[in-house]
Amino acid sequence: MGRIHKKHAVDRDVYELSLDRVRLCFDRFDKVVVSFSGGKDSTACLQLALTVARERGRLPLDVYTFDEEAIPPETVEYLARVAALPDIRFLWFCLPVEHRNACSPSDPVWYPWDPAARERWCRPLPRLAITTLAGHVRHPIPESTPRVWPASFGNVANIMGIRCVESISRYRAIATKLGPEAFLSPFAEPGAKHITNAYPIYDWPTEDVWLAPSRFGWDYNRAYDTMRRAGISIALQRCAPPFGEQPIRGLWTFKVCWPELWGKMIDRVAGAATAARYANTELYLPSVQGQGDGIPAGAGTWRDAVLQGLDALPPANRAEVARAVASAMSVHRGRSCEVLPDTEPDPLSGVCWREIFPVVKVGSNKFNRQGQRIEAKFLANRRKNGILE
Repeated sequence: MGRIHKKHAVDRDVYELSLDRVRLCFDRFDKVVVSFSGGKDSTACLQLALTVARERGRLPLDVYTFDEEAIPPETVEYLARVAALPDIRFLWFCLPVEHRNACSPSDPVWYPWDPAARERWCRPLPRLAITTLAGHVRHPIPESTPRVWPASFGNVANIMGIRCVESISRYRAIATKLGPEAFLSPFAEPGAKHITNAYPIYDWPTEDVWLAPSRFGWDYNRAYDTMRRAGISIALQRCAPPFGEQPIRGLWTFKVCWPELWGKMIDRVAGAATAARYANTELYLPSVQGQGDGIPAGAGTWRDAVLQGLDALPPANRAEVARAVASAMSVHRGRSCEVLPDTEPDPLSGVCWREIFPVVKVGSNKFNRQGQRIEAKFLANRRKNGILE
């Protein structure tokens, strides 16, 4: 693991810095594309890329999306508005890409737009849907991306709305690098050396992601308005299908905000109804699921378990627990010159990753007690605002 460099203040705002990063992409790469989900972060990336593409005369801008089927109706409407923009060449893929289903151990994956489940689709295919892709056979999205942008396009910059504040691992991926190209990351899939992921808004706080549309008049996904009216804070608002390990904790928001869609989701994805009720308890939280006293499921080492547990915590708890983890690591560094061991405590410091893990588990349990009251609170909020009968 590389050295984590400290944050430092600069005299320029994140918007200007991000524009410079996108300009670097247009200078360095043969093709610049935007991976667009319709969420708030990809909206910021889209607008930044459009600004620079217009500056450089590189229009139309290539934008692509993998439609995940179980998405709010406002997201579908927003995708259609973006696709209609004259400065954009929009690719709207509706393919059976492999997605993780953490709702059910017996059905661990699901496939949006699966032809075999056509009668249970959450909605009809959009008018602009692309339903075939050469070489695609139920691959996950990362494996499908090089098929959209093969090597014949030259070197490709794949702009994505990844921000460090949303994940400890994302922060580490950026903070171990220095210089103006720290936001660039090689594409991990085999046969995709020509693709580089670009994270131009990696240092944006959530508040700035929402300040920009207000200040610059950007269009945005109105699903966020629906969630705001339901009383859901901006830190918890998500528009993507919530069936994976981390998003599953927000599954209840779909039931609250889009009951008609929710009725189709519970028939579409195995275990969704149960997960909506219990996802914020020890039955589902990955940081407290375990195999007896062994390493928790899904983690190869105790170090992995700590990092995954931190990522799974809500932002309000994550900072507090991360400080406790950092404190334990500091004790080890002050007493021993050895790498922090995984299973057995260091003889000088008495610390190992296995001993640190309960700190994360306690943090998760603290959230569980709060989380069990969340759904009732927000249902009451919707009734108060006249959204529910």
